[in-house]
Amino acid sequence: MHEGAQKGDGAIETDTSNSRATLEPTASAAPPKDAHPLPLKAGATLRYEQDLCAGMDMIAKYDRGVTIFGSARTNENNKDYAQARLLGQMLAKAGHVVATGGGGGIMEAANRGAFEAGGVSLGLNIQLPREQHLNSFTTDSNQFKYFFTRKQCLVQVAKAFVYFPGGYGTIDELSEVLVQIQTGKMPKLPVILYDASFWDPLLEFINKHLLEQKMISAEDTRIMSTTDDLDEIVALVGAGARC
Repeated sequence: MHEGAQKGDGAIETDTSNSRATLEPTASAAPPKDAHPLPLKAGATLRYEQDLCAGMDMIAKYDRGVTIFGSARTNENNKDYAQARLLGQMLAKAGHVVATGGGGGIMEAANRGAFEAGGVSLGLNIQLPREQHLNSFTTDSNQFKYFFTRKQCLVQVAKAFVYFPGGYGTIDELSEVLVQIQTGKMPKLPVILYDASFWDPLLEFINKHLLEQKMISAEDTRIMSTTDDLDEIVALVGAGARC
């Protein structure tokens, strides 16, 4: 690990040809008006590295699997919860590792299904003030501090991605994968959107605005597919894994 050059209470030591001078920062100096509101703190890079390495060490123990995304707010009585639970069971029985963000809602449902089927059920959880607590249906898990390190591991562990209805987090995770595939930073893995009635308005927006205004190409719209058929999802995962 790298150690910083800063010592003591923020003092910076400088060498001259004949002596050593210690320069103390001026306590009353105001930050520049254009200073970033969240300046990088000393040691932050090391914390990012530790957070990422812990996650990578955990997922390295397993074969690549299926990462399932969706809302943490979906309750157990919702049809999407039941379908995510069933999909987790189906994928585990087919021999696939199931990975989620480790929280409640769709994440819990998919983990629960894989767990009940005796499969590998991974939870890549994150510390948040509310909503996010590790569900009790994982066979292995890791607790992240940062969204970007967690998201990298959720992508890294996958050979296919399934997106159930969700909010900002799910949209962010979908955009991350679409951009990486679009730009050739990752292979063309299956990206499957479950529940056409939920996703069709987004796809309409993409086709009507992004494609028509040539902000993306027609090929970019074929990165993802939509289905309400769980058997089709399992088949697409299997086909993608063989490619």
